[in-house]
Amino acid sequence: MLQYEQKYWDDGKQFLAGIDEAGRGPLAGPVVSAAVILPQDIELPGVKDSKKISEKKREILYDDIQDRALCVGVGWADVAEIDEKNILQATYQSMRQAVGNLRITPEILLVDGRKADIKHFQQESIINGDQKSLSIAAASIIAKVTRDRMMRQFDIVFPEYGFAKHKGYGTKQHIEAIQKSKATPIHRKSFNPVSHHLPNMAYLQRNRLLGKLGEQLAACKMIRIGHEMVEMNYNVPKVGELDIISKDSDMLVFTEVKTQTGGQGWGEPRWQITEKKRDRIMNAVQHYMDNNELDCDFRFDVAEVILGSGKPQINIIKDGMTGY
Repeated sequence: MLQYEQKYWDDGKQFLAGIDEAGRGPLAGPVVSAAVILPQDIELPGVKDSKKISEKKREILYDDIQDRALCVGVGWADVAEIDEKNILQATYQSMRQAVGNLRITPEILLVDGRKADIKHFQQESIINGDQKSLSIAAASIIAKVTRDRMMRQFDIVFPEYGFAKHKGYGTKQHIEAIQKSKATPIHRKSFNPVSHHLPNMAYLQRNRLLGKLGEQLAACKMIRIGHEMVEMNYNVPKVGELDIISKDSDMLVFTEVKTQTGGQGWGEPRWQITEKKRDRIMNAVQHYMDNNELDCDFRFDVAEVILGSGKPQINIIKDGMTGY
């Protein structure tokens, strides 16, 4: 699978970036692209089109590629960008990000499928490139594993939809969940049948879902900025609930989410956290730490979510329960 690479290496080129994407077809979640530059003496047994490899094997190969590639770049476009620009343009955007995140500037781009909208680089587009080029096959695995990991994170936030299993694709289970519970913030509103099951403000208020939506929006933003979700809505009877538990690098983070609609006029949502509420949160944290036999650093964050007619405003405040 090195015939395309070898052609350019023989011509004196050193740095060839294979590019592929994952997630153009699903009803939910981002589209993710990867760019991989391999050394000339590379051997990667088992690396091929990611769709033909089991999820467990892909995880192993992902680590192998990360260890042995000269460099790897990843980019993605979220659902808002997909709905605004269309999936093709969002895919090109994610590819440009992936190339931009390489620490080595590539001389040639080997792109799976059609030519990508990436200016200032020489390209060769290869139909079924993930079956013909090792660089593209490696990129397909990086993109697929990266996206799958994100969807498993979203599964913690939206457990009723089964994202860990179908990764956002339009399975029968997924479509039935959309019909029953309506679309989530990570669904692609411009895709059918999602566009027929969008919750409006009246629906959210009638079903008392505004607080839950605020927690979901906050968790989604935390995933985008690098948090690893651990648990949502950890409840301690007669004490209280921890809205979001996550990890930020090695730090365990407990996040209290305060949500309001734009016209309520209560000031910043975090000021709704009273001293009594803080005490209950502290007691719930102590229960969680003891129950899980944890002895590690942790902090308390606050997420402010303001909902209105436009785009939700989401503000994550580190150590947000300190000092007021």
